[in-house]
Amino acid sequence: MDARHYNAWYGFGMIYLRLEKFEFSEHHFRMTLGINPQSSVIMSYLGTTLHALKLAIVADKKNPLPMYQKANILVSTESFDAALEVLEELKEHAPRESSAYALMGRIYKRRNMYDKAMLHFGVALDLKPSATDVATIKATIEKLHVPDEMEDEL
Repeated sequence: MDARHYNAWYGFGMIYLRLEKFEFSEHHFRMTLGINPQSSVIMSYLGTTLHALKLAIVADKKNPLPMYQKANILVSTESFDAALEVLEELKEHAPRESSAYALMGRIYKRRNMYDKAMLHFGVALDLKPSATDVATIKATIEKLHVPDEMEDEL
């Protein structure tokens, strides 16, 4: 698939939305929005995805996945304060969820709050994440003081 093919990204986003695979749906809608950032239709579907995740969170507060997915979507739209609020709530319901701490570390890194980022990455590592997550977190820690724009070039 051509990475600039707007209709393909949109189509896959719609398929995943109907399959209730909201994180995949969000990814495809975000890619579409990257191609056409003025599209009110895509913004609307991205909002629909967020709303569906909100309903999933209300339906089962003990399931951390919808909260994490919502926080991920908020990060992708650069709504960092809202994402941190969701992650704080997630920490209350699932205090041993390393991915929540890792995502908080990424948010603080993007905000140039390196001390807080390092703290959250450290907590994430202490919670014994999967080997893949450990490698990702360690790679992020190594690049902690590299601006995000330069990381894209590396």
